[in-house]
Amino acid sequence: MSMKNLYVTGALLLLSVFSFAQQKDPKAKAILDQVSAKFKSYQTVSANFAYEIANAAGKVLSKKSGVVQMKGNKYAINLGNNKIISDGVTIWNYDPGAKEVTVNSATASEGTITPQKLFTDFYNKDFMYVMDKDGTVGGKAVNKIIMQPIDKNKPFARVYVAVDKATKNIISTTVIEKSGNRYVYNVSNFKTNTAIPDATFTFNKAKYPGVEVVDLR
Repeated sequence: MSMKNLYVTGALLLLSVFSFAQQKDPKAKAILDQVSAKFKSYQTVSANFAYEIANAAGKVLSKKSGVVQMKGNKYAINLGNNKIISDGVTIWNYDPGAKEVTVNSATASEGTITPQKLFTDFYNKDFMYVMDKDGTVGGKAVNKIIMQPIDKNKPFARVYVAVDKATKNIISTTVIEKSGNRYVYNVSNFKTNTAIPDATFTFNKAKYPGVEVVDLR
């Protein structure tokens, strides 16, 4: 390839990246707004999730699965025997291997990531987004959306979101780091408005004898 063609190709690539960075595709926003509104209408949500981490070469580094439950601003994540629990005021992170639970204050700051934010309007301030080609995930017809962080200092370059066309729920998210590492999250068995007791969202130390409490508040 000639030097001239290299310059042209480079310029087109930069133009493409710049063009993406300026976009908030109205069709993508409409779908994401539907997802957010639908999620906010639920009293409770419980779902299974699985995630896979692969490096830039495609080698799978880790696979895990778990269950998440949400009620208002409360949530409980069971990842094997590990638990992350929040009543909206306090967050408990239980590690059975270390026989330890760390305690932090839940904050309302925009930087705090909760499961609820991943299903609602996290995209409004932090991302530009465009439509990708529709497809299927787990046999379900989905809309696919490509998202790019506005803050270039973020460690990830792109986020790919798949929205179930029928339910308007996010069922798959893929995060691509700048290093090339890929994190794939899939959601299944999505149940809404089932009774979940509030005790689910607090850590009862009496049920875990011998656990050390590390209070970081």
